[in-house]
Amino acid sequence: MCCYTLNQNSLLTMVNYALKLSRFFIVFLFTGFLFAQDFQGTAYYMSKTDVDMSQFGRPDMTEDQKKRMAERLKTMFEKTYVLSFNRLESIYKVKEELEAPNQGRGGRFSAIMSGAIDGVKYKNVKTKDLLSEHELFGKLFLIMDTLPQLQWKITGETKQIGTYTCFKATAIKDWADFDVSSLRRAPNGEDSNSDIESNKEENDEPMAEQVVAWYTMQIPVNQGPGDYWGLPGLILEINTANTTILCSKIVLNPKEKLAIKQPNRGKEVSKEEYVDIATKKYQEMRENFRRGRR
Repeated sequence: MCCYTLNQNSLLTMVNYALKLSRFFIVFLFTGFLFAQDFQGTAYYMSKTDVDMSQFGRPDMTEDQKKRMAERLKTMFEKTYVLSFNRLESIYKVKEELEAPNQGRGGRFSAIMSGAIDGVKYKNVKTKDLLSEHELFGKLFLIMDTLPQLQWKITGETKQIGTYTCFKATAIKDWADFDVSSLRRAPNGEDSNSDIESNKEENDEPMAEQVVAWYTMQIPVNQGPGDYWGLPGLILEINTANTTILCSKIVLNPKEKLAIKQPNRGKEVSKEEYVDIATKKYQEMRENFRRGRR
């Protein structure tokens, strides 16, 4: 009787082990099949930033002027991005769209307000290279940097984004990790970047914010929008204090092979050099703005 019980337990253990092993091989073979097929894809993201309207414009603005200002800010801060990726590299850029006639003023307003235009962003998760094209007041720069290493914590929470099961991860993003595209001149003529720098000096601590990411292991690539990466699946959603980046469409293994190449246009500078150049330019503009108001 004792021998029979031992054999039965052993049999159950072997069956459970075989089931787990079979699941592992299914995932392994599926992943291997994707990569063996020169796995590629394109993901489309919508970026939305909440703006505190009390910080914009003059106190004597009418409601109609505030409404027009809000529409222009919407044009400035809400964009559609395209992420083209394979298992090692990706290209992230603003989706090219024909500008509607009534959006022309908003586009010019955006360029005047920011002074900078984001170009192509290239990531290589093997070499850890991060290359970004930025146009600053008509001059093109190629920023040479390394991928930021965020310390992701996987929480175990899940949710559906479209047909994909996504897992939640969080990280703390400090000042050194901030994207250079966040350098913007505030609409009231103040230099938002210099304000941030002065706050850093006063507090003597780097600024930081929490980042929440949702990634799917159904697309096993170490990629995501913007500078984000480092999770065991494609990142479909990013949430920070006032910005949400959400994937709206994915195309896997398109018929026409994607060309993912490193950008090579513009003056090559480090991230630190670009921040210094941009800060000085914005400070110069602020001084010119103040002199013009006298």
